[in-house]
Amino acid sequence: MINVLMFGPPGSGKGTQSVTLAEKYNLLHLSTGDMLRAELKAGTGLGKKMEAIMAAGELVPDEVVIEMIAQKIDSTTGKKGFVFDGFPRTVEQAEALQKMLEVRGMKIDLMLVLEVNDVELMDRMKKRALVSGRADDADEAVINNRIEVYRSKTEPVIEYGRSTGVSRQVDGVGSIEDIFDRLCSHIETII
Repeated sequence: MINVLMFGPPGSGKGTQSVTLAEKYNLLHLSTGDMLRAELKAGTGLGKKMEAIMAAGELVPDEVVIEMIAQKIDSTTGKKGFVFDGFPRTVEQAEALQKMLEVRGMKIDLMLVLEVNDVELMDRMKKRALVSGRADDADEAVINNRIEVYRSKTEPVIEYGRSTGVSRQVDGVGSIEDIFDRLCSHIETII
């Protein structure tokens, strides 16, 4: 089993690339946002626990998110591993994820970090807003804030990946296909 963490600022293409990498390598694409919404919609025990937390205006605690991921990993069959899309977002989450994986005889094998300059990110999100209708992608102040939050909160996780030897910087500018090929070249080194 291989576990790949996909990182990049908002608009870097990590979601698009994660899905395609999962398809190519028979990995399960894990987006914690999608998983949270699915648990809530299904009304599972975990979903009800999260609903109560969110109704109180609180963030879902790391241990609940890790529990949700653990349940997904434990219930998945027929896959060669997992692509974590935008998770973990903090060093504490990265450490908790690593511990949870170790209990299962697994580890974080690779952290792919898409590097895209701010001007390109702004352009991509504005284009995405036109296609998707997402208001948060059309407002420059919101975009700048999302990028700043990523830089201040999530970039320390990348440093954690460097310190453990799993982080790889990937040029995230170019065609979707060229970026995909760059990502694949790193995955090929671990399979």
